[in-house]
Amino acid sequence: MDFKATLNLPDPSSAIPMKADLAKREPDMQARWDEAGLYRSIIAARAEAGAPTFVLHDGPPYTNGPIHLGTAMNKILKDFVVKSRSLMGYRAPYVPGFDNHGLPIEQAVMRKYQEKKVVPTTVELRKACRQHAEHYIAVQSEQFRRLGVFGTWDKPYTSMGFKYEAEILRVFKRLVEGGYVYRGLRPVLWSPTSQTALADTEIVYKDHVSVSIYVRFPLVEDKGGLFEGLTNVSTVIWTTTPWTIPANLAVAFHPKLDYVVVRTGDEHLVMAEALYQHVMQKVGLDIDQVVKKIPGRDLEHVRFKHPVFERDSVGVLADYVTTEDGTGVVHTAPGHGRDDFMTGQRYGLPVLCPVDGRGVLTEEAGEFAGVHYKKCDTVVVERLRELGMLLLAQEYSHSYPHAERDDQPVIFRATEQWFIGIDHPFHLDPSKTLREKMLEEVDQVKWFPKSGYDRLRGMIAGRPDWCVSRQRPWGVGIPVFYGAESGEPVLDPVAIEAVAQLVEKEGSDAWYEREPSEFLPNGYKHPVTGETELRKEVDVFDVWFDSGCTALCVLPGQVEPEWKDDLPADVFLEGSDQHRGWFNVSLILCTATQGMAPYREVVTHGMVTDEHGIKQSKRLGNVIDPVQVCSTVGADVLRHWVASIDYQTDMPCTEALLKVVGDEYRAIRNYLRFLQMNLSDFTEADKVELQGIDAWIVGKTHQVAESVLAAYREYDFRQAMSEVHNFCVNNLSKFYLDAIKDTMYCDAKDSLSRRSAQTACHEVLSVLCRLISPVLCHTADEIYTLLDKPNKLPSVFHEVLVPQVPDGFDDIDQKVETLLAVRGEVFAAFDKWREDKDTKDSQDVSVVAVIEPSQHEQIATLGLDLPNLFKMAAVSLRPGPAGTEFSVSPFLKCSRSRLRREDVQMVDYQGEQVPLSARDRAVLGI
Repeated sequence: MDFKATLNLPDPSSAIPMKADLAKREPDMQARWDEAGLYRSIIAARAEAGAPTFVLHDGPPYTNGPIHLGTAMNKILKDFVVKSRSLMGYRAPYVPGFDNHGLPIEQAVMRKYQEKKVVPTTVELRKACRQHAEHYIAVQSEQFRRLGVFGTWDKPYTSMGFKYEAEILRVFKRLVEGGYVYRGLRPVLWSPTSQTALADTEIVYKDHVSVSIYVRFPLVEDKGGLFEGLTNVSTVIWTTTPWTIPANLAVAFHPKLDYVVVRTGDEHLVMAEALYQHVMQKVGLDIDQVVKKIPGRDLEHVRFKHPVFERDSVGVLADYVTTEDGTGVVHTAPGHGRDDFMTGQRYGLPVLCPVDGRGVLTEEAGEFAGVHYKKCDTVVVERLRELGMLLLAQEYSHSYPHAERDDQPVIFRATEQWFIGIDHPFHLDPSKTLREKMLEEVDQVKWFPKSGYDRLRGMIAGRPDWCVSRQRPWGVGIPVFYGAESGEPVLDPVAIEAVAQLVEKEGSDAWYEREPSEFLPNGYKHPVTGETELRKEVDVFDVWFDSGCTALCVLPGQVEPEWKDDLPADVFLEGSDQHRGWFNVSLILCTATQGMAPYREVVTHGMVTDEHGIKQSKRLGNVIDPVQVCSTVGADVLRHWVASIDYQTDMPCTEALLKVVGDEYRAIRNYLRFLQMNLSDFTEADKVELQGIDAWIVGKTHQVAESVLAAYREYDFRQAMSEVHNFCVNNLSKFYLDAIKDTMYCDAKDSLSRRSAQTACHEVLSVLCRLISPVLCHTADEIYTLLDKPNKLPSVFHEVLVPQVPDGFDDIDQKVETLLAVRGEVFAAFDKWREDKDTKDSQDVSVVAVIEPSQHEQIATLGLDLPNLFKMAAVSLRPGPAGTEFSVSPFLKCSRSRLRREDVQMVDYQGEQVPLSARDRAVLGI
C-alpha cells in the first residue's frame, strides 16, 4: 500500500531551485537591488540606528582596460569586508575609486594617434586620455557590479575629477607649508624609453645580463708616502655599468677594510685584502708579492687618474663598499647612483651626468658623445682595452631594475626634480624627522598578515626622498611658477591655492590652457626676486602622488560631502606589492599633513597565478577572465573561490579548480535548500519551544555563528566559510537532518515534535542565510526572499546578526559530541559486522553497545530518541568495557515510516492488513 499521500514531504516549490542558474538569475537580482537603491538603503538604515562606522578605503585600480582576475579578487575581498561588517551592525560605506593619470593611458592613446599619423597638441592628448579613462571607468564599474560588489558606483571618486585634482594641489600646498618640498639635482630612476623619472614603486627587478669590467685607475698623487718607492701603481675597480665610466669622479674605499698592494710583473695593484686572490685569479694575473697592507681610511684623498680622460678620480670613503663581490674599490659616478651622489655631496664633487633623457651620451662624455648608453658598454670596453686600462670584460647575470609598465631596463640619471624630504623635521614635532614619525605610526597599525609590518617598516626605514615630478603630459601639473629671467621657482601657498581654485572649476587642463597671470592675483610678484613675468612648471605629479592623496581627498569629504568619514580609515586592503606602493605613499602624505597613518589596519593579498604558480597575464595566455566566469557559472562561484583560498599568499586559479569550488557551492546550496523545502507549511506563528536535539542544533548554529563572525573580524574568509561548510556537512547533513527526517515526514503535521524540528530548521536557515551573505550574496538574498519572517527587512543585507548561544550550551554540546563519537564507533563496528551478513541496512538491526560509564552518563541525561539518531531498529547503551553486539531485529517494519520498531503491529487500513507503528496509527487515525 502507498502511504506517500499521508506524508509531510518537502515542497520544492517553496525553496530556491536545485539548479542555481546563477549566470541568468544574478543579473536579475542586481537589477532589483539597483532599482530599490539597496546600497544606500542599507547605509541609511545603519545611520538611522546610530550604528558605529567601519570604513574600508578603496585603493583605486587603473583605468586602462577591463578588469582581470586580480582586480576582481581584490574587489570581492573588499566586498566581503564591507558586507561582513554591515552584518555585525556597522555602518560600512564603500566608495570605489579609479586611478586615471599616467603613462599607460598616454601610451594607449598615442598609439591611436600614431596609427592615424597625427601629432596631437598637449591639450588634445590630455582630452583624449580623459575620454579613454572615462570609458574604462564605465566598463570596470559595470564589471565590478556584476561581481555583486556594493558601493557608490553611481558616484565613485576619480583621480581626474576636477575637485579631486584641486585637492591634490592642496595636499601639495600643505607639504610646502610644512617645508617638505624641494627641487634638487640628484640621481633618480629614469626610463629612457618613456623619457621620465620613475619612483621605486614603478620598478620591478628582473634577471639581466650586463657587461662587467675590471679596470685600472693609475695612481696620480700619493698621500703620506703610502706608495713610496713603488712604480706603476693602480687601484682596480669592478662595475657592471661600463657606460658610466665617462661620469666617474672618484673611487670609494671602506674605512674599516684593509687593502693590499699586490705586485704582478712590473705593476702594483691596490684592492681589498679579502678579495685580491680571487680577483687576480679572475683576471689571469700572477701574484708575485703582497708588498704592503694599507688601512682603507688612509686611502682617502689619494688621487688616481681617470682611465680614459685627463682628469683625476679622488679616493673617498664609503660604508656601502663590501667584499661580497668586485675588488673592494667602488667606481663612483655622483650623477648615476644614489650612494654615489651622497658620497659626492660629502666630498663636494660635482654632479656629472653626461646622459640625456633618451639615454644618449652628451658632449660632457667627450669622445663617447652621441652613443646610446646600451651601445656605449661595447665602445667603452674597446677604448679601455686600447688604453691598456682593461683587466677583464665578461658577461654578468644579475637582478636589474626595469620599468614595471614597459619591462625595459632603467638607469640612474641626475636631473632637476621635485622631491619630498623624508628626513625633513616633522612639522608638528621638529625633534623628530618625518621618517621617524612614520615609523612610529607603522608601529600602531595592525597588520594582516603580520609580516606586512616588517616589510613596510623596512621600506620606510630605507627609502630615499620621494621624487614626485614626472616629465609627461597626462597628469596633474605641479603648481609651481618660475621667474621668467631668474628661473627661480615660486613655492608659495598663496599661488598654489589660486591654481587649485581654478582647477576645481575647470580641471587640470587649465594649467595647459591658461597663462600664469590668469591663475594669480592681480599684481602678483615673485616673492623672492620681485619678477612679474613668470612661467609655469611643465612637469606633472607622479601618479603615486595622485593615489597617495586618496584618503586625504575622499575621507574628509573634501571632494564629495556624501563620502565624509573621519581619518584614519579602519582598513586598507590591497595586493602585497602595495607595501612599496599605495600603503607607502599614503603613509607619507597623511603623516606629513595630518600627523597620522591613514589606516588602522592593513590587509594584503597575493597575486593570482596559474596551476604552475606563474602570474596570470594575457601575454602568456594563462588568464581566467572573471567576466566570463560570471557569464558561465556565476559570480557566487567566483566569490566562493576567493573565500576558499589562502589569499595572503599567491593563489592559483584554473578551470578545474573553479569546477571543484562550484561543486562545493552546490553542496552548500542544497543543504540550505533542503532546510527551506521542509518549511513550506511553517510560519512564524507555528514556532514552539525547542525539544531535545532541536535545541542543540540551534545552539550549535549560534555557536558556529560566533566563530564565523570572529573569522570575518580577522579577515579570515577561508576560515569563515570552512566553519559554515563543516557545520553543514557534519552537524546538519550527516547528523541532524538525517535524525529529523522521520519526524518531519511522518509525525503529525502540527505535532509538537515536528513543529519543534521546523522551528529549529527555520532558525538554522535564518542564521546560515545571514552568515553566508558576505560571500554568497546572491544565494543568500535568494533564500531570504522566500523566508517567512516577522518584520522582514528589505534584504538579507539589512539584517544584523548577534549570535545568542544559550547559557549552559557548552555542557549540552559536549554531551552531544560524546553521543556523536559513540555513534561513529557503532557505525564503524556495524560496517565490519555486515560484511559477511545478508542484512545490510542498519534500520533492520538492533545494537547493544557497551561504552565508558562517563559516556553513558552523559548520553543518558540527554533523553534522546536513540533509534532515530542511530538509524537502527533498537539501541541499548550500557556502561562497562567497550564492545558492540548486533542482531537482526525481530520487529516488524512499518509500511508508512519504513522503520522497524517494537510497537509496530498488523492492523486493518482501508481493507488491508498492514504493519504500522503506534505513532503512524495515531497520525492515520487508527
